[in-house]
Amino acid sequence: MTAAPTTRRPVWQQLDTAAGGLALDLGLYAVSAAFAAITAVTSTLLPHRAWGGIAAVGYLLAALAATGQVLLHRRSPGSPLTGLPARWAVTAFAWVTTALLPLLAQSVQRAGGRTDRAQEEVLVVEHSGGRLVDTGTPYLGHDAIAALPPGEQLLGYTPYQPGMALFGLPRAAVDTWWTDARVWFAVGTAVALALAVRALRRPGGPTAGRDDALLRGVQAATVLPICALTLATGGDDLPVLALCLLALAFAAADRPGAAGVAVGVAGALKLFAWPVALVLVIWGATRRAGLRVAAGALGLPVAALLPVLLVDRDALVENVLRFPLGHGLVTSPAQSPFPGHLIATTLPGGRIVAAALLVAAGLAIAVRLARRPPRSAVTAALICGYGLLAAILLMPSTRFGYLLYPVAFLVWAPALRPVPVDSPATASP
Repeated sequence: MTAAPTTRRPVWQQLDTAAGGLALDLGLYAVSAAFAAITAVTSTLLPHRAWGGIAAVGYLLAALAATGQVLLHRRSPGSPLTGLPARWAVTAFAWVTTALLPLLAQSVQRAGGRTDRAQEEVLVVEHSGGRLVDTGTPYLGHDAIAALPPGEQLLGYTPYQPGMALFGLPRAAVDTWWTDARVWFAVGTAVALALAVRALRRPGGPTAGRDDALLRGVQAATVLPICALTLATGGDDLPVLALCLLALAFAAADRPGAAGVAVGVAGALKLFAWPVALVLVIWGATRRAGLRVAAGALGLPVAALLPVLLVDRDALVENVLRFPLGHGLVTSPAQSPFPGHLIATTLPGGRIVAAALLVAAGLAIAVRLARRPPRSAVTAALICGYGLLAAILLMPSTRFGYLLYPVAFLVWAPALRPVPVDSPATASP
Protein backbone atom coordinates (compact mmCIF):
# COMPACT_ATOMS: atom_id res chain seq x y z
CA MET A 1 0.00 0.00 0.00
CA THR A 2 1.15 3.51 -0.75
CA ALA A 3 0.75 6.31 1.73
CA ALA A 4 -1.87 8.91 0.92
CA PRO A 5 -0.32 12.12 -0.36
CA THR A 6 -0.21 14.92 2.17
CA THR A 7 -1.18 18.47 1.32
CA ARG A 8 1.57 20.96 2.01
CA ARG A 9 0.29 23.99 3.86
CA PRO A 10 1.17 27.49 2.62
CA VAL A 11 4.14 29.16 4.27
CA TRP A 12 1.88 31.79 5.85
CA GLN A 13 -0.22 29.10 7.56
CA GLN A 14 2.91 27.39 8.81
CA LEU A 15 4.12 30.66 10.34
CA ASP A 16 0.71 31.44 11.75
CA THR A 17 0.37 28.11 13.55
CA ALA A 18 4.00 27.62 14.66
CA ALA A 19 4.13 26.91 18.40
CA GLY A 20 0.37 27.14 18.56
CA GLY A 21 0.41 30.64 17.08
CA LEU A 22 2.74 31.93 19.78
CA ALA A 23 5.76 32.26 17.51
CA LEU A 24 4.02 34.81 15.31
CA ASP A 25 2.72 36.62 18.40
CA LEU A 26 6.30 36.93 19.62
CA GLY A 27 7.50 38.16 16.24
CA LEU A 28 4.72 40.76 16.08
CA TYR A 29 5.49 42.19 19.52
CA ALA A 30 9.28 42.09 19.06
CA VAL A 31 9.27 43.83 15.67
CA SER A 32 6.72 46.34 16.95
CA ALA A 33 8.95 47.11 19.95
CA ALA A 34 11.84 47.85 17.60
CA PHE A 35 9.61 50.04 15.42
CA ALA A 36 8.35 52.01 18.44
CA ALA A 37 11.88 52.50 19.77
CA ILE A 38 13.11 53.76 16.39
CA THR A 39 10.09 56.08 16.17
CA ALA A 40 10.85 57.49 19.63
CA VAL A 41 14.39 58.37 18.55
CA THR A 42 14.08 59.40 14.91
CA SER A 43 10.57 60.69 14.19
CA THR A 44 10.25 64.37 13.31
CA LEU A 45 6.66 64.42 14.61
CA LEU A 46 6.60 65.10 18.35
CA PRO A 47 3.34 63.18 19.04
CA HIS A 48 4.88 60.15 17.30
CA ARG A 49 8.05 60.38 19.38
CA ALA A 50 5.98 60.59 22.56
CA TRP A 51 4.03 57.51 21.45
CA GLY A 52 7.19 55.56 20.71
CA GLY A 53 8.70 56.19 24.14
CA ILE A 54 5.73 54.58 25.90
CA ALA A 55 4.74 52.00 23.28
CA ALA A 56 8.26 50.53 23.06
CA VAL A 57 8.01 49.49 26.71
CA GLY A 58 4.53 48.05 26.21
CA TYR A 59 5.57 46.01 23.18
CA LEU A 60 8.69 44.81 25.00
CA LEU A 61 6.64 43.57 27.95
CA ALA A 62 4.23 41.82 25.57
CA ALA A 63 7.19 40.23 23.77
CA LEU A 64 8.57 38.98 27.08
CA ALA A 65 5.19 37.49 27.95
CA ALA A 66 5.01 35.80 24.54
CA THR A 67 8.56 34.49 24.99
CA GLY A 68 7.52 32.88 28.26
CA GLN A 69 4.49 31.36 26.55
CA VAL A 70 6.64 29.90 23.74
CA LEU A 71 9.04 28.30 26.23
CA LEU A 72 6.16 26.94 28.29
CA HIS A 73 4.47 25.59 25.16
CA ARG A 74 7.57 23.53 24.38
CA ARG A 75 7.59 21.97 27.83
CA SER A 76 3.83 21.75 28.42
CA PRO A 77 1.84 22.18 25.21
CA GLY A 78 -1.51 21.83 26.93
CA SER A 79 -0.93 24.50 29.55
CA PRO A 80 -3.76 27.06 29.88
CA LEU A 81 -1.10 29.78 29.97
CA THR A 82 -0.33 29.07 26.30
CA GLY A 83 -3.88 28.69 25.01
CA LEU A 84 -6.10 31.14 23.16
CA PRO A 85 -7.50 32.86 26.28
CA ALA A 86 -3.96 33.63 27.43
CA ARG A 87 -3.03 34.94 23.98
CA TRP A 88 -6.12 37.16 24.01
CA ALA A 89 -5.05 38.48 27.41
CA VAL A 90 -1.57 39.40 26.12
CA THR A 91 -3.13 41.08 23.09
CA ALA A 92 -5.41 43.14 25.34
CA PHE A 93 -2.44 44.09 27.52
CA ALA A 94 -0.47 45.12 24.43
CA TRP A 95 -3.31 47.33 23.17
CA VAL A 96 -3.72 49.02 26.54
CA THR A 97 0.00 49.75 26.91
CA THR A 98 0.81 50.65 23.31
CA ALA A 99 -2.32 52.55 22.25
CA LEU A 100 -4.56 53.52 25.16
CA LEU A 101 -1.84 54.43 27.66
CA PRO A 102 0.04 56.72 25.22
CA LEU A 103 -3.29 58.20 24.15
CA LEU A 104 -4.26 59.04 27.74
CA ALA A 105 -0.79 60.39 28.52
CA GLN A 106 -0.87 62.72 25.53
CA SER A 107 -4.45 63.80 26.31
CA VAL A 108 -3.53 64.69 29.91
CA GLN A 109 -0.36 66.50 28.83
CA ARG A 110 -2.29 68.41 26.18
CA ALA A 111 -4.92 69.44 28.74
CA GLY A 112 -2.04 70.65 30.90
CA GLY A 113 -0.82 73.04 28.21
CA ARG A 114 1.39 70.99 25.87
CA THR A 115 0.65 72.01 22.30
CA ASP A 116 2.73 69.22 20.74
CA ARG A 117 0.66 66.27 21.95
CA ALA A 118 -1.88 65.87 19.15
CA GLN A 119 -1.84 65.67 15.39
CA GLU A 120 -3.69 68.21 13.31
CA GLU A 121 -6.69 65.95 12.65
CA VAL A 122 -7.54 65.98 16.36
CA LEU A 123 -7.81 69.76 16.34
CA VAL A 124 -9.78 69.72 13.08
CA VAL A 125 -12.36 67.28 14.46
CA GLU A 126 -12.73 69.19 17.72
CA HIS A 127 -13.14 72.51 15.92
CA SER A 128 -15.73 70.95 13.62
CA GLY A 129 -17.68 69.78 16.67
CA GLY A 130 -17.72 73.31 18.04
CA ARG A 131 -18.89 74.74 14.70
CA LEU A 132 -21.63 72.13 14.49
CA VAL A 133 -23.01 73.35 17.81
CA ASP A 134 -22.67 77.04 16.93
CA THR A 135 -23.71 77.14 13.28
CA GLY A 136 -25.34 73.81 12.43
CA THR A 137 -22.53 72.77 10.07
CA PRO A 138 -19.02 71.47 10.84
CA TYR A 139 -17.57 73.25 7.81
CA LEU A 140 -16.14 76.70 7.15
CA GLY A 141 -16.90 78.27 3.80
CA HIS A 142 -14.34 79.39 1.23
CA ASP A 143 -14.41 83.05 2.33
CA ALA A 144 -14.10 82.17 6.03
CA ILE A 145 -11.08 79.97 5.35
CA ALA A 146 -9.52 82.67 3.14
CA ALA A 147 -9.87 85.15 6.02
CA LEU A 148 -7.74 82.98 8.30
CA PRO A 149 -3.98 83.64 8.63
CA PRO A 150 -2.06 81.64 5.99
CA GLY A 151 -0.61 79.31 8.63
CA GLU A 152 -4.08 78.41 9.91
CA GLN A 153 -5.92 77.86 6.63
CA LEU A 154 -5.06 74.16 6.50
CA LEU A 155 -6.70 73.64 9.89
CA GLY A 156 -9.76 75.48 8.61
CA TYR A 157 -10.57 72.57 6.29
CA THR A 158 -12.55 69.56 7.52
CA PRO A 159 -12.13 66.86 4.84
CA TYR A 160 -14.43 64.40 6.63
CA GLN A 161 -18.08 63.50 6.44
CA PRO A 162 -20.40 65.37 8.84
CA GLY A 163 -20.66 62.50 11.33
CA MET A 164 -17.00 62.86 12.29
CA ALA A 165 -17.86 66.14 14.06
CA LEU A 166 -19.73 64.15 16.72
CA PHE A 167 -16.39 63.07 18.17
CA GLY A 168 -15.61 66.76 18.71
CA LEU A 169 -18.79 67.56 20.62
CA PRO A 170 -17.40 66.69 24.10
CA ARG A 171 -14.61 69.26 23.58
CA ALA A 172 -17.20 71.86 22.64
CA ALA A 173 -18.82 71.36 26.05
CA VAL A 174 -15.76 71.33 28.33
CA ASP A 175 -11.99 71.57 27.82
CA THR A 176 -10.36 68.71 29.73
CA TRP A 177 -8.38 65.54 29.05
CA TRP A 178 -11.35 63.18 28.67
CA THR A 179 -12.96 65.39 26.02
CA ASP A 180 -9.96 64.93 23.73
CA ALA A 181 -11.37 63.56 20.47
CA ARG A 182 -8.92 60.64 20.62
CA VAL A 183 -10.53 59.36 23.80
CA TRP A 184 -13.85 59.05 22.00
CA PHE A 185 -12.19 57.60 18.90
CA ALA A 186 -10.86 54.86 21.20
CA VAL A 187 -14.29 54.30 22.78
CA GLY A 188 -15.94 53.98 19.37
CA THR A 189 -13.21 51.63 18.16
CA ALA A 190 -13.46 49.39 21.23
CA VAL A 191 -17.26 49.16 21.05
CA ALA A 192 -17.29 48.33 17.32
CA LEU A 193 -14.58 45.67 17.66
CA ALA A 194 -16.31 44.11 20.68
CA LEU A 195 -19.55 43.85 18.70
CA ALA A 196 -17.66 42.34 15.76
CA VAL A 197 -16.04 39.70 17.96
CA ARG A 198 -19.40 38.92 19.54
CA ALA A 199 -21.06 38.54 16.13
CA LEU A 200 -18.40 36.09 14.95
CA ARG A 201 -18.15 34.08 18.19
CA ARG A 202 -21.84 33.66 18.85
CA PRO A 203 -22.71 30.02 19.68
CA GLY A 204 -23.67 28.10 16.59
CA GLY A 205 -22.56 30.85 14.25
CA PRO A 206 -20.99 29.95 10.91
CA THR A 207 -17.55 31.14 11.99
CA ALA A 208 -17.62 29.92 15.59
CA GLY A 209 -14.43 27.98 16.30
CA ARG A 210 -12.14 30.27 14.28
CA ASP A 211 -10.89 32.10 17.36
CA ASP A 212 -7.29 31.80 16.19
CA ALA A 213 -8.05 33.67 12.96
CA LEU A 214 -10.23 36.13 14.85
CA LEU A 215 -7.38 36.89 17.23
CA ARG A 216 -5.13 37.70 14.26
CA GLY A 217 -7.77 40.03 12.88
CA VAL A 218 -8.13 41.87 16.17
CA GLN A 219 -4.35 42.16 16.49
CA ALA A 220 -4.19 43.71 13.02
CA ALA A 221 -6.74 46.35 14.04
CA THR A 222 -5.31 47.15 17.47
CA VAL A 223 -1.71 46.30 18.37
CA LEU A 224 -0.19 46.55 14.89
CA PRO A 225 2.00 49.68 15.17
CA ILE A 226 0.32 51.46 12.28
CA CYS A 227 -3.00 51.20 14.18
CA ALA A 228 -1.72 51.80 17.72
CA LEU A 229 0.31 54.83 16.61
CA THR A 230 -2.62 56.26 14.65
CA LEU A 231 -5.06 55.88 17.54
CA ALA A 232 -2.71 57.45 20.09
CA THR A 233 -1.71 60.46 18.02
CA GLY A 234 -4.60 61.13 15.63
CA GLY A 235 -7.15 58.37 15.70
CA ASP A 236 -9.92 59.39 13.31
CA ASP A 237 -9.36 56.37 11.03
CA LEU A 238 -9.72 53.73 13.75
CA PRO A 239 -13.48 53.96 14.43
CA VAL A 240 -14.07 53.99 10.67
CA LEU A 241 -11.96 50.85 10.28
CA ALA A 242 -13.61 49.12 13.24
CA LEU A 243 -17.10 49.85 11.89
CA CYS A 244 -16.13 48.41 8.49
CA LEU A 245 -14.82 45.27 10.21
CA LEU A 246 -18.09 45.09 12.15
CA ALA A 247 -20.03 45.33 8.88
CA LEU A 248 -18.02 42.44 7.42
CA ALA A 249 -18.61 40.43 10.61
CA PHE A 250 -22.36 40.99 10.28
CA ALA A 251 -22.11 39.89 6.65
CA ALA A 252 -20.39 36.67 7.71
CA ALA A 253 -23.16 36.14 10.27
CA ASP A 254 -25.75 36.58 7.48
CA ARG A 255 -27.17 39.81 8.90
CA PRO A 256 -27.32 42.05 5.82
CA GLY A 257 -29.41 44.78 7.45
CA ALA A 258 -26.98 45.14 10.35
CA ALA A 259 -24.03 45.09 7.92
CA GLY A 260 -25.58 47.98 6.01
CA VAL A 261 -26.13 50.02 9.18
CA ALA A 262 -22.54 49.46 10.40
CA VAL A 263 -20.89 50.44 7.12
CA GLY A 264 -23.38 53.30 6.76
CA VAL A 265 -22.28 54.76 10.09
CA ALA A 266 -18.66 54.43 8.91
CA GLY A 267 -19.56 56.18 5.65
CA ALA A 268 -21.12 59.05 7.62
CA LEU A 269 -17.67 59.54 9.18
CA LYS A 270 -15.23 59.23 6.30
CA LEU A 271 -15.14 58.56 2.55
CA PHE A 272 -12.85 55.56 3.00
CA ALA A 273 -15.89 53.51 4.00
CA TRP A 274 -17.81 54.21 0.80
CA PRO A 275 -16.00 51.59 -1.35
CA VAL A 276 -16.66 49.04 1.40
CA ALA A 277 -20.33 50.02 1.35
CA LEU A 278 -20.47 49.50 -2.43
CA VAL A 279 -18.92 46.04 -2.17
CA LEU A 280 -21.32 45.04 0.60
CA VAL A 281 -24.35 46.28 -1.36
CA ILE A 282 -23.27 44.06 -4.26
CA TRP A 283 -22.71 41.19 -1.81
CA GLY A 284 -26.23 41.73 -0.49
CA ALA A 285 -27.64 41.70 -4.01
CA THR A 286 -26.27 38.18 -4.52
CA ARG A 287 -28.36 37.12 -1.49
CA ARG A 288 -31.47 39.06 -2.57
CA ALA A 289 -30.81 41.52 0.26
CA GLY A 290 -29.27 44.38 -1.68
CA LEU A 291 -31.96 46.87 -0.67
CA ARG A 292 -31.61 45.94 3.00
CA VAL A 293 -27.88 46.60 2.86
CA ALA A 294 -28.27 49.76 0.78
CA ALA A 295 -30.85 51.23 3.17
CA GLY A 296 -28.19 51.64 5.84
CA ALA A 297 -25.04 51.72 3.74
CA LEU A 298 -26.24 54.57 1.53
CA GLY A 299 -29.11 56.01 3.55
CA LEU A 300 -27.12 56.92 6.66
CA PRO A 301 -24.36 58.90 4.86
CA VAL A 302 -27.02 60.74 2.84
CA ALA A 303 -28.99 61.49 6.00
CA ALA A 304 -25.83 62.92 7.59
CA LEU A 305 -25.12 65.10 4.55
CA LEU A 306 -28.59 66.57 4.06
CA PRO A 307 -28.72 68.89 7.12
CA VAL A 308 -25.32 70.47 6.45
CA LEU A 309 -26.18 70.67 2.75
CA LEU A 310 -29.23 72.76 3.62
CA VAL A 311 -27.27 74.98 6.03
CA ASP A 312 -24.31 75.79 3.74
CA ARG A 313 -23.95 73.87 0.48
CA ASP A 314 -20.87 75.79 -0.66
CA ALA A 315 -18.98 75.04 2.56
CA LEU A 316 -19.74 71.34 2.18
CA VAL A 317 -18.45 71.30 -1.40
CA GLU A 318 -15.32 73.28 -0.44
CA ASN A 319 -14.34 70.86 2.33
CA VAL A 320 -15.53 67.47 1.11
CA LEU A 321 -14.85 67.79 -2.63
CA ARG A 322 -12.61 70.69 -3.60
CA PHE A 323 -9.98 70.30 -0.89
CA PRO A 324 -9.45 66.50 -1.24
CA LEU A 325 -9.21 66.92 -5.01
CA GLY A 326 -6.46 69.53 -4.63
CA HIS A 327 -8.54 72.60 -5.53
CA GLY A 328 -8.71 74.24 -2.11
CA LEU A 329 -6.91 77.35 -0.93
CA VAL A 330 -4.13 75.11 0.40
CA THR A 331 -3.04 71.63 -0.58
CA SER A 332 -3.16 68.54 1.58
CA PRO A 333 0.15 67.61 3.26
CA ALA A 334 -0.63 63.91 2.65
CA GLN A 335 2.41 62.90 0.60
CA SER A 336 3.90 59.44 1.08
CA PRO A 337 6.43 57.97 -1.37
CA PHE A 338 4.03 55.51 -2.98
CA PRO A 339 4.02 54.88 -6.76
CA GLY A 340 1.16 57.30 -7.45
CA HIS A 341 2.88 60.18 -5.66
CA LEU A 342 6.25 59.42 -7.26
CA ILE A 343 4.71 59.29 -10.74
CA ALA A 344 2.79 62.52 -10.15
CA THR A 345 5.85 64.44 -8.96
CA THR A 346 8.66 63.08 -11.16
CA LEU A 347 7.22 62.34 -14.62
CA PRO A 348 6.12 64.92 -17.20
CA GLY A 349 2.35 65.07 -16.95
CA GLY A 350 2.71 62.78 -13.96
CA ARG A 351 -0.57 63.75 -12.28
CA ILE A 352 -2.49 62.80 -15.40
CA VAL A 353 -0.62 59.49 -15.64
CA ALA A 354 -1.25 58.72 -11.95
CA ALA A 355 -4.92 59.64 -12.30
CA ALA A 356 -5.23 57.40 -15.38
CA LEU A 357 -3.67 54.47 -13.50
CA LEU A 358 -6.03 55.05 -10.59
CA VAL A 359 -9.04 55.11 -12.92
CA ALA A 360 -7.80 51.95 -14.66
CA ALA A 361 -7.52 50.16 -11.32
CA GLY A 362 -11.03 51.30 -10.42
CA LEU A 363 -12.39 50.03 -13.73
CA ALA A 364 -10.67 46.68 -13.24
CA ILE A 365 -12.28 46.30 -9.83
CA ALA A 366 -15.66 47.34 -11.26
CA VAL A 367 -15.37 44.70 -13.99
CA ARG A 368 -14.45 42.11 -11.35
CA LEU A 369 -17.49 43.05 -9.27
CA ALA A 370 -19.78 42.90 -12.30
CA ARG A 371 -18.52 39.57 -13.63
CA ARG A 372 -17.91 37.83 -10.31
CA PRO A 373 -19.80 39.58 -7.53
CA PRO A 374 -18.75 38.61 -4.00
CA ARG A 375 -20.99 35.87 -2.63
CA SER A 376 -19.33 35.60 0.77
CA ALA A 377 -18.05 37.96 3.43
CA VAL A 378 -14.55 36.54 2.89
CA THR A 379 -14.55 37.53 -0.77
CA ALA A 380 -15.97 40.95 0.07
CA ALA A 381 -13.19 41.54 2.62
CA LEU A 382 -10.52 40.49 0.11
CA ILE A 383 -11.90 42.76 -2.60
CA CYS A 384 -12.01 45.67 -0.15
CA GLY A 385 -8.47 44.95 0.99
CA TYR A 386 -6.85 44.60 -2.41
CA GLY A 387 -8.95 47.38 -3.94
CA LEU A 388 -8.05 49.92 -1.26
CA LEU A 389 -4.42 48.82 -1.39
CA ALA A 390 -4.30 49.55 -5.12
CA ALA A 391 -6.04 52.90 -4.62
CA ILE A 392 -3.70 53.99 -1.81
CA LEU A 393 -0.62 53.04 -3.79
CA LEU A 394 -1.80 54.90 -6.92
CA MET A 395 -3.29 58.05 -5.37
CA PRO A 396 -1.10 61.13 -6.04
CA SER A 397 -1.68 62.37 -2.46
CA THR A 398 -2.00 59.84 0.32
CA ARG A 399 -0.68 58.91 3.75
CA PHE A 400 1.34 55.89 4.85
CA GLY A 401 -1.12 55.43 7.70
CA TYR A 402 -3.95 54.68 5.30
CA LEU A 403 -2.42 51.24 4.80
CA LEU A 404 -4.10 50.21 8.04
CA TYR A 405 -7.33 49.73 6.05
CA PRO A 406 -6.19 47.13 3.48
CA VAL A 407 -3.94 45.35 5.99
CA ALA A 408 -6.77 44.96 8.49
CA PHE A 409 -9.27 43.84 5.82
CA LEU A 410 -6.92 41.19 4.45
CA VAL A 411 -6.03 39.81 7.88
CA TRP A 412 -9.70 39.94 8.95
CA ALA A 413 -10.82 37.82 5.98
CA PRO A 414 -9.83 34.37 7.38
CA ALA A 415 -11.89 35.05 10.53
CA LEU A 416 -14.97 35.40 8.32
CA ARG A 417 -14.58 32.00 6.66
CA PRO A 418 -17.30 29.53 7.70
CA VAL A 419 -16.18 26.44 9.57
CA PRO A 420 -17.04 23.23 7.65
CA VAL A 421 -19.96 21.37 9.14
CA ASP A 422 -17.85 18.27 9.82
CA SER A 423 -14.99 20.31 11.34
CA PRO A 424 -13.88 19.27 14.84
CA ALA A 425 -14.32 22.89 15.90
CA THR A 426 -18.10 22.51 15.52
CA ALA A 427 -18.37 19.24 17.39
CA SER A 428 -19.99 19.27 20.81
CA PRO A 429 -17.73 18.18 23.69
